[in-house]
Amino acid sequence: MELSEEVIQLGFMAFIALSVGGVALALLYPYLTGSANASRRITAVTDKSKTGAKAGFRARMQKDKKDGRRRQIQDSLKELEEREKERKKKVTLRTQLLQAGLDITPQNFWVASGVIGLVLAVATFFAGAPIVVAPVAGFVGALGLPRWVLGMLRKRRQEVFLNDFADAIDVMVRGLKAGLPVNDAMKVIAQESGPPVGPEFMDVVEGQRVGISIGEGIERMYENMPLSEVNFLAIVMAIQAKTGGNLAEALSNLSVVLRDRKKMKAKIQAVSQEAKASAGIIGSLPFIICGAMTVLNPEHLNPLWETDIGNLVVVFAFVWMGTGVLIMRKMIQFDF
Repeated sequence: MELSEEVIQLGFMAFIALSVGGVALALLYPYLTGSANASRRITAVTDKSKTGAKAGFRARMQKDKKDGRRRQIQDSLKELEEREKERKKKVTLRTQLLQAGLDITPQNFWVASGVIGLVLAVATFFAGAPIVVAPVAGFVGALGLPRWVLGMLRKRRQEVFLNDFADAIDVMVRGLKAGLPVNDAMKVIAQESGPPVGPEFMDVVEGQRVGISIGEGIERMYENMPLSEVNFLAIVMAIQAKTGGNLAEALSNLSVVLRDRKKMKAKIQAVSQEAKASAGIIGSLPFIICGAMTVLNPEHLNPLWETDIGNLVVVFAFVWMGTGVLIMRKMIQFDF
C-alpha cells in the first residue's frame, strides 16, 4: 500500500511541529511552572559572594557616609601632597637659617662667609703655602665651611626635636583625654617642653591668637622642621578637621608610629656603623700617611710643595679625594 504525497507531507510537517513544540516546552517549562524563580531565590540566599537582597535605607546611608569620608580623606591627602611638592621645589637661605635656629639675616650670613673665606686665604698665604692653595682655601672658607656648619646645625636641631616630639604628642593625647581643648594641650607642650619643641608649639599657640588655624600653624612648623614626623601630624590634624573623629585616638596611634620609626632609625644606624667606620678609615688614611711622612722624612715630600707640578698634583689629589669622600658618604647615608 503506497501513501500519497500529501499524506507524507502532512506527516513530515506534524513531526516538525512536535519537535519544535518539545524544544520550546523544554526551554519554557521552568518559567511556566515558577521553578526558575525559586532557583534564583535559592542561589541568592546561598551565594556568599553576593549581598543578595537590596540593602536597606540605613545601610545605604552608612555606606554613603563612609564613601563621603573616604573621598574627603583622599582630597586632603592630595592637597597635602601638592603642598609638599611646592615646598620641596626651592628652599631659600632664610628658611635654612630658620631651620637651624639662627636669628640672623641672609645678608649677615653672606658677609660672615666672605670674612671667613678672606681670613682663611690670607692665613694660608702667610703660612707659607703655595699661592695656588690660597684661592682654594678662600673658596672653601667662603662657601664650603659656612654651608657645612649651617647643615650641621640644622641636622642637630632636627635630631633634638625628634627625640622629644613623641613625648609631646603623648602629652597632647593625655590632655585631650582629660577634656582639654587642642589649643590648651598645645599650650602645655609649649610651656613644659624645652627647645626646639617648646618654641615650635608656642608659635602655633600664638598664631591662634591672631587668627591662624591649628592646621596652618602646623604647616608653618613643618616649614621650620621639614621632617616626615611633623608632616604626619599635619596630615592627622587636617583629616580630623575635615572628617571628624576621635583626635586623641588618632594622635595616640601617631605616637606609636613615631616611636617605631625612632627604633627603626636606631637599628639602621647600628647596622651601618661598620660601613661608616670603614669609610672614615679610608678617607683619613692618606692624611695620616702624609703626616707621618712629614714627621719621619720631611724632604721626601718637598717636591709636592716646592714645584709647580707638585702643587698641581696636590690640588688634583684633594679634588679626587673630596670626590671619593662624597661618594662614600652618599653610599653610607641612609634616608628613612
